[in-house]
Amino acid sequence: MTKDIDNIGFSDILNGDTEFIPLLSSEDEEVMNSEKVPDILPILPLRNTVLFPGVVIPITVGRDKSIKLIKDYYKGDKIIGVIAQKDVNIEDPDFVDLYNIGTVAFILKLLQMPDGSTTAIIQGKKRFSLLEELQTDPYLKAKVEQYGDAKQVQPDARFSALISSVKDLSIQIIQKSPNIPSEAAFAVKNIESHAFLVNFISSNLNIDLIEKQKLLEISDLVERANLVLKLLTQELQVLDLKNQIQDKVKMDFDKQQRDFLLNQQLKIIQEELGGSSHFQEVNEMKEKAAKKKWSKEVEEVFIRELEKLHRMHPAAAEYSLQINYLDMLVGLPWNEYTDDDFDLDHAQKILDDDHFGLEKVKERIIEYLAVVKLKKNLKSPILCLVGPPGVGKTSLGKSIARALGRKYTRMSLGGLRDEGELRGHRKTYIGAMPGRIIQSLKKIQSSNPVFVLDEIDKVMGMNINGDPQAALLEILDPEQNNAFHDNYLEVEFDLSRVMFIATANTMATIHPALRDRMEVIEINGYIMEEKMEIAKRHLIPKQLFEHGVKKSQVKFTDSLLKKTIEDYTRESGVRTLEKNIAKVIRSKVRSIVSKQKVKPAIDDKDLQKILGPAQFKREKAFNHEVPGVVTGLAWTSEGGEILFVEVSLSKGKGELRLTGNLGDVMKESATLALEYLKAHTEMLGLNANLFKNWNVHIHVPEGATPKDGPSAGITMFTALASAFTQRKVKENIAMTGEITLRGKVLPVGGIREKMLAAKRAGIKDIFLSKENKKDIEEIKPDYLEGLKFHYLDEMIEVIDQALLTEQVKNPRIFS
Repeated sequence: MTKDIDNIGFSDILNGDTEFIPLLSSEDEEVMNSEKVPDILPILPLRNTVLFPGVVIPITVGRDKSIKLIKDYYKGDKIIGVIAQKDVNIEDPDFVDLYNIGTVAFILKLLQMPDGSTTAIIQGKKRFSLLEELQTDPYLKAKVEQYGDAKQVQPDARFSALISSVKDLSIQIIQKSPNIPSEAAFAVKNIESHAFLVNFISSNLNIDLIEKQKLLEISDLVERANLVLKLLTQELQVLDLKNQIQDKVKMDFDKQQRDFLLNQQLKIIQEELGGSSHFQEVNEMKEKAAKKKWSKEVEEVFIRELEKLHRMHPAAAEYSLQINYLDMLVGLPWNEYTDDDFDLDHAQKILDDDHFGLEKVKERIIEYLAVVKLKKNLKSPILCLVGPPGVGKTSLGKSIARALGRKYTRMSLGGLRDEGELRGHRKTYIGAMPGRIIQSLKKIQSSNPVFVLDEIDKVMGMNINGDPQAALLEILDPEQNNAFHDNYLEVEFDLSRVMFIATANTMATIHPALRDRMEVIEINGYIMEEKMEIAKRHLIPKQLFEHGVKKSQVKFTDSLLKKTIEDYTRESGVRTLEKNIAKVIRSKVRSIVSKQKVKPAIDDKDLQKILGPAQFKREKAFNHEVPGVVTGLAWTSEGGEILFVEVSLSKGKGELRLTGNLGDVMKESATLALEYLKAHTEMLGLNANLFKNWNVHIHVPEGATPKDGPSAGITMFTALASAFTQRKVKENIAMTGEITLRGKVLPVGGIREKMLAAKRAGIKDIFLSKENKKDIEEIKPDYLEGLKFHYLDEMIEVIDQALLTEQVKNPRIFS
């Protein structure tokens, strides 16, 4: 076998024996060019290499034929012919397996290597072409002729520039190649022969055999030099790219090695100091994850993110973000539920002990428990408790949690304007956190708590930070919240087992779609008897405990509680009442601490000294001796109130004036009432010209308080009728209802609160729309005790039922 030595290049040539330095002098080149190519040459096939004229290369001879040929001619004239074989895998090539163009070679030296192989050092002389095969044994012989023109190229400026470029590029490659010694550049610089320079570089180019053979077969030196320049340019580009990659890899590797060493040192230092390294954090997370009951999808996300953490440097900015995300994943209560207490009697007792009244809510909770006990699996209801402040909506959530045996959490939605507060922010942002829903569940470590969403009616709608109400649609939809998507988690969390209880003061500001998803339970205000009972059962014991006072040291009588409620509170709930009770107890605590003689009982005089003069007068209807004044009933967020509609007539041109800070709807009701009265003057026995000569002024007292709504329509009509007929209004009556231009009385809302307000004011008779009868029937009989109801269908009916036939004292005479 004959082949070239691997990686033969400049370094191999220059590191060899000085006898074989391949630099041709001018004399050597002239001698070589003058030599004739023999007509017959022995042919030595070469594998993987091409010999160029003037170039010296070492070859290893392994095939028997090749060894015999080399030895025979090394003893003789040492001139042989070498040709590259087309297929390197052919062990015994024939003439057809060889290229047609080869090089005459001179055997410079023959070496016997220690491993038994034979190495020959040969130098190319001239190119030849095969003409005819003469023999195949004991080695190949062929008739040949010289190939190509040996004449010298006349150098001009263009050719000189070409040769200079070839030389410069080859030197650059030598300088940028780490495997080629810098001495090779010196050798290239000192080659004077242009032809030898091109041949020398062609021989050492990093190209395949076909390309080298193509170079050998090009006769024209200029053409060959241009092709060499092109190949050198390509090799330089590849070398530059290779060096860039190697430099980057080396830099990254050096950094990784440096970081590894520093991390190892840091780990040892932390262990010596007894601190916790990031490896311990990762291990702790793995231990926590092994105990989790999460789904396969969540587990896959955790494993993927944990592997990402392994690849991060602890000092990197993303490391803390990643560790926080994983900590949140393992910290959440995935499919972790508390067991519900299905003892219905026990649950009823807890609800009754904590809250007085509120039967509708208690009944709904007991129903839910009963269904769960029967079915064993049920999505939690989403309740919305609506009522005025201080009636116990929020505290009811705690009682429900205690009755069910669940954990309790609360989230205030008042003023919430950022959707991210509910859904969280994407973890790629600095300071990103999950939404408050997910944070609350992590804090209490339960996936089925009682979750109170306080003040849901005060959530902002669409704004620059998103739409929080739209985000609540998913949270409070039983068909969607089993796959709640938090932007931070990026995995779905099941909220279907959470019992959401929303609280609100009014449903008017809640989005209709959100309202539709909740089961609304109205919690109305308390009557006097209920407030007294709540004070005795809950408020007084609570304040005595909080102030460290014994029950025997302070005593509240029923009359004292009644006076406190009537003179110092005006509310549907009991919040202000609790504050007043606390103030009374604090005054006693001061006396006890000062070691003064303290009497347990508190009388009216003591109460006035502690709380000051009465802040509110009991609401009472006006004297019926005044015409044009009628008591109406109104609803506010604080509960029910009574209001008075006053009508005054004065000489003029029939103008209508409205005062009392009235809204548009209320103004329209006044106009409707007056126009209906004008249209039915005959029924009331009035002169139609009367309305042209008298101005009408309608006023609703407490002008600083805005008032609006249609429910005062029937009251305004009755007041106008009383003013124009000068008939007395029946004593202790009140009314509410919307009116139409056709004379119909329409139903209104807030009936329960209005009834409580009427009772507080000592009203006996109440006029309202016939369609409101169903609302009255839903109210507990205890609340309606002492009240008589008159149901109206037509406006005109109120004249005979609410006005007396008797006129007031000193009636106005209309002319």
